[in-house]
Amino acid sequence: MLAAYVYDAVRTPFGRAGGALAGVRPDDLAAVVMRAVVDRTGLDPARIDDVIFGDANQAGEDNRNVARFGALLAGFPTSVSGVTVNRLCGSSVEAVIQGSRAIEAGDVSVVLAGGVESMSRAPFVVEKSPKPWPAVGNQTLWNTAIGWRMTNPRLPQEWTISNGQSAEKLAGIYGIPRDAQDAFALRSHRLAAEAWAAGAYDAEIVQVPGAALTRDEGIRDDTSLEKLGSLRALFAADGTVTAGNSSPINDGASAVLLGAEGALDSDPLARITGRGVFGNDPDVFGVAPVEAANRALARAGRTWADVDLVELNEAFASQSLACLAGWPDLDPAKVNVHGGAIAIGHPLGASGGRIIGHAAHELRRRGGGVAVAALCIGVGQGLAVVLER
Repeated sequence: MLAAYVYDAVRTPFGRAGGALAGVRPDDLAAVVMRAVVDRTGLDPARIDDVIFGDANQAGEDNRNVARFGALLAGFPTSVSGVTVNRLCGSSVEAVIQGSRAIEAGDVSVVLAGGVESMSRAPFVVEKSPKPWPAVGNQTLWNTAIGWRMTNPRLPQEWTISNGQSAEKLAGIYGIPRDAQDAFALRSHRLAAEAWAAGAYDAEIVQVPGAALTRDEGIRDDTSLEKLGSLRALFAADGTVTAGNSSPINDGASAVLLGAEGALDSDPLARITGRGVFGNDPDVFGVAPVEAANRALARAGRTWADVDLVELNEAFASQSLACLAGWPDLDPAKVNVHGGAIAIGHPLGASGGRIIGHAAHELRRRGGGVAVAALCIGVGQGLAVVLER
């Protein structure tokens, strides 16, 4: 079996809903990061065997295979194919996993993986009547930006609670109080702000032409425990989950250039040595990364004692803390050392490429090591990838 490497990784700064990137179509966001990768590496785009991009929505301007349209808008030759994958929040991790598997199998040599999401531009949709001339009446308008829609009534009702309600449930199961969640959120903002100031993200950021956004829009340098503590609970009257200790709604794109050993002239950032996937009950979706990461490490022949760095997507503080409780052998100080999604943002289809890309760049900056990139996925799934340098 061949080895699969990360040769480069880029992303846009992540914009807030209705913010600096709200005027940019998702296919144009995808094209920005695709073009940046080939420009940075000097890669002839004709050498790309496939483009695999994740996208969780696919109900608006990202419909009908945004991976293909992004590649065309990036100016790639029409011979470069593209496929869009959807594993909700894990879509761009899924893209990297599929690309790395194809390289290891020897089917391809170079794959451009990644993902995109414009939650600002996610449309409202109306179900189509099965009748050609429906009776006059009111129609339900569904917001496709996030969450359940058009749910099958055959699913158990306890499974179809919102992700925020699930985060509240995890806080209760694991005994995670409000102050611990707010402290975790404060750490995310503080570390992200410090990382940007220190240039820790410079190696992976590409700007979106015409957008006035130079860094992640959601970072709050001036937040505090007092400010976070003043926010009301969103999902239960006596709850603990707030807008301040949850990831926001965002726009952005990420790309990860994958290749076999020697496929490019440049030195790879890291090798992908393990992958893991796990499913659990949808109403406790947030802890699925625990077993997904355990499986990925086992397949890499590693243990938590070997791990130097963890990028865990922070969907919610309660969910993240529940995952840390499931990894008792992991030093929490190794997790999200440059902040996480609570501060940086979580544009669903792009987040996986962000955490894998940043882990790979950080391993190079450190001169080597072992990293785990993991995230939870709505409807009860988790994905994880092990990177080594």
